[in-house]
Amino acid sequence: MSRAAARQPLGWAFPDQFLLGLGLALLSIGLVAISSASVGYAEAHYANMWHHTIRHGVYMSLALSIAIACYRVPVRFWYRSGWLWLLLSSLLLILVLIPGIGKDVNGSQRWLALGGFTLQPSEFAKSAMLLYLAGYLVRQEAVVRERWQGFLRPLLVLAMVALLLLAEPDFGATVIMLSTALGMLFLAGTRLMHFATILALSVVLLAGLIQAAPYRLQRLISYTDPWADPYGSGFQLIQSLIAFGRGEWLGVGLGNSVQKLFYLPEAHTDFVFSIWAEETGFVGAFALIALFLALVMRIFWVGRTAQQAGDGFAAYLCFGIGLMFSGQAFVNMGVSAGLLPTKGLTLPLISYGGTSLICSCALLAMVLRVEAEQRHRAKGRRA
Repeated sequence: MSRAAARQPLGWAFPDQFLLGLGLALLSIGLVAISSASVGYAEAHYANMWHHTIRHGVYMSLALSIAIACYRVPVRFWYRSGWLWLLLSSLLLILVLIPGIGKDVNGSQRWLALGGFTLQPSEFAKSAMLLYLAGYLVRQEAVVRERWQGFLRPLLVLAMVALLLLAEPDFGATVIMLSTALGMLFLAGTRLMHFATILALSVVLLAGLIQAAPYRLQRLISYTDPWADPYGSGFQLIQSLIAFGRGEWLGVGLGNSVQKLFYLPEAHTDFVFSIWAEETGFVGAFALIALFLALVMRIFWVGRTAQQAGDGFAAYLCFGIGLMFSGQAFVNMGVSAGLLPTKGLTLPLISYGGTSLICSCALLAMVLRVEAEQRHRAKGRRA
């Protein structure tokens, strides 16, 4: 490659084919799974069995458009503006709590109504946290590794965001955000004593929050023995387990799920993995898990490549995205399979939900941009 070619703008350089292929494969599975899982609910509530499929297609188009725009933005822009995105997302979290502005659904005030669509600020807050913390770890790397102050400062900022999330309440988003932040701090090389102390305090705090809210405690109790209240708190988990059992090895066939027909409430959102497992069986469920595993491993590989090249922000950003994707996928699938208490978290790139889909695609585009910049620089050095 000539030096002139190496200096050409990166703008439309073709992204990493393997990572892009994994992302598109998951998006395609998500569209198929939602199309199948939502037909009964959509027919009953909207008199149009393809209502959610059409809306999800619109969300996908918007998400891919935003992802293309994010891919064209240099990584250094996100480094410089991370604090601004966290500030804007915090303002949205405050706005959603104002009576008459935030939309209340089933006792949770997490959405902003925008015409016929809704916006979920907590998804933006999680993404903004990644940008802010990755930048902080680069600017204060030595302090984070050596002193309590450097370790605690970002956690105090995130604690304020967590309080806003808990006010909605959105316990699941809070857990994912804080666990991802702790993972990033650990990977940044913070002292083990500092990390272990904060981790222990976080566990105690989360246990207190569960104890303080009766509905959270009830979810934990019903998770340990859902058959104790099969028509109440244990209903969703039991129906999800039935879906897994009906799937057996090869599934009942796409579109042939029985559990989606009002046995598993709103199966196209939090329990879409259960319907996928019922219709495609163990083989389909294992394939989806393998795709997520490959996606996360590739993201970490991109982060490691950036770290070896000396680009700390890009590395921490990729590590954070990998941790968030893997954490959400583990919790969503674990809840569906009865391994974890019921928690309302989407399956990235799969579940129905416009804000989640847009944020997931945007974050994946940032990883693709990191990889493209690293590849571009490597070619320039070899020229």
